Amino acid sequence: MIWLIGAQGMLGQEIAKELEGQNLPFLATDLDVDITDLDALRSFAAGRGIGWIINAAAYTAVDKAEHEEDTAAAVNALGPACIGKVAREIDATVIHFSTDYVFDGEKKEPYVETDPVNPVSAYGRTKLAGEIALRQATAKCFIFRISWLYGEHGGNFVATMLRLFKEKKSLGVVADQLGAPTWTKSLAHNVVQLINNEEVGNGDKFGIYHYSDDAFISWYDFAVAIYEEALQCGLLTQEVEIKSINTIDYPTPARRPANSSFDKTKVQTIGFLVHPWRDNLRTYLNELA
Repeated sequence: MIWLIGAQGMLGQEIAKELEGQNLPFLATDLDVDITDLDALRSFAAGRGIGWIINAAAYTAVDKAEHEEDTAAAVNALGPACIGKVAREIDATVIHFSTDYVFDGEKKEPYVETDPVNPVSAYGRTKLAGEIALRQATAKCFIFRISWLYGEHGGNFVATMLRLFKEKKSLGVVADQLGAPTWTKSLAHNVVQLINNEEVGNGDKFGIYHYSDDAFISWYDFAVAIYEEALQCGLLTQEVEIKSINTIDYPTPARRPANSSFDKTKVQTIGFLVHPWRDNLRTYLNELA
């Protein structure tokens, strides 16, 4: 049995759809089971024969976290600690999602899993604390650091750009922050395939992995591609000027890493497929259209 936590979130809804599509039995919870309440987690898990726990719950309001670090830490650090304890007690394997924000972005090349972490935001600190707490609680876990998540459900950069392209004649997008988008549908498919792969899931492959679509682009590059592909598939009709700006021109409460691109070599050793970012974006926008 699979327990999907955070089932109503952007990633959680996509994973639920993938589990249903592959006819895998799963239990879904969200706010109805408090992940910071160890007794509530134990009570839900008791007697259900759970072998996998997917934790898609997270506090993701990056800028808001600068003023609500305790709240963010409860969900992003205490929650994984409690989930890990319960998983160890029932001998379940945990799949957990972290972030590129555990790095400071000073490296010039894509980050590998063994690179030193140095979060420069409250959000990054709480997500790193969650990684550490989970690994202290249980050895049987896969932690996937992901970046620039977008998909059908919930707020994200693609949805914001599509809205702004309809509202504005011109807009500026940051060009000096590099990374890669992650499409929820591809990630969900890879996660479920991992669960199906008993040899990998029950072997010595536990640990931290970097995953995103295949890319090394800026937010500006991403925005331009969203605009071009949306025009192509009929989601947009009006012309919009997209201007390249620097981070200093668009100040935010939380500092973002200048480079958050990942080396995805390791994640492919456990069967994850890494698709070109533009192919995924095109497919997603065509599905929306």
